[in-house]
Amino acid sequence: MKFKKYVWPMIGLAAVAFSIWLLYKELRGVSWSDMADSFAAIPLHSWLLSGCATLLAYAALAGYDRVALLHLRRKVSWLFITATSFTTYALSHNVGASVLSGAVVRYRAYSSRGLNGQEIGILIAFCSFTFILGTLLLIGLVLVFEPDIVERFVDVLPLDASRTTGVVILALIGIYVFGSLLGFRSLKFARFELAYPRPTVVLQQLWIAPLELIGAAGIIYFALPEAGNPGYFIVLGIFLVSFSAALMSHAPGGLGVLELVFITGLPDMNQVDVLAALIVFRLFYLVIPFVIALVVILVFERSQFSAQTD
Repeated sequence: MKFKKYVWPMIGLAAVAFSIWLLYKELRGVSWSDMADSFAAIPLHSWLLSGCATLLAYAALAGYDRVALLHLRRKVSWLFITATSFTTYALSHNVGASVLSGAVVRYRAYSSRGLNGQEIGILIAFCSFTFILGTLLLIGLVLVFEPDIVERFVDVLPLDASRTTGVVILALIGIYVFGSLLGFRSLKFARFELAYPRPTVVLQQLWIAPLELIGAAGIIYFALPEAGNPGYFIVLGIFLVSFSAALMSHAPGGLGVLELVFITGLPDMNQVDVLAALIVFRLFYLVIPFVIALVVILVFERSQFSAQTD
């Protein structure tokens, strides 16, 4: 049991080490002056647009919790949901093992609003499912409209197979939506029951989850230069692959994994410019929210302590 406890952290560290090694081989000719030039070349309006994309992404992340609470038919103030969601994702994106780290924050927060352990468990699972649903929806759309994107990573699949895969993914999502319209029965696992989402809930899932990913990809897109830029839709597709790989690696912040996959997916662009855009992404999407989240936690815990001592 003790060994199992350290399996994923060990895998995450191994993924970080291996990715950083590959990234070093890829970028060993890059100098600090090159990086400084790439940052200086990013215009002010691009920084502002990346900041706006960050706000869009985190606003949509708050929607994850809101939709889950709507599914549970529980009412919590919008301000509290926003603060909890922001803190949860700001920590989990940086710490790694997002399900575990996010569960701790959500349990501490929502239990103070009267939700029991089973409800919080459903909320966590529902938020994860909403993210997966949004990722699959966007992947399906990218494969249908830009099937040649797979050639950036593997050169063995025919374009028709890529487009067909996208159609199959979208069809499966259609079945999920159709099941909601027909009122499919709840899923039961032992004493655990998960009600099939109502149409109003599913409808919100379908636009909130993609919106978060669209905003996150926009941070990088706006920071990239025009030279060699393949366009937002391709950047979005590469982001979906790289961000998913970073999450599956269980590496804190997907360090090294995200950069390696993204640079691989943009072979026609200056590597230093791509790396600079990814640093902007880490700054806006990870570092700044992480610092703010720590402040939010301190304020929340102080208020809880004050309430218990009064």
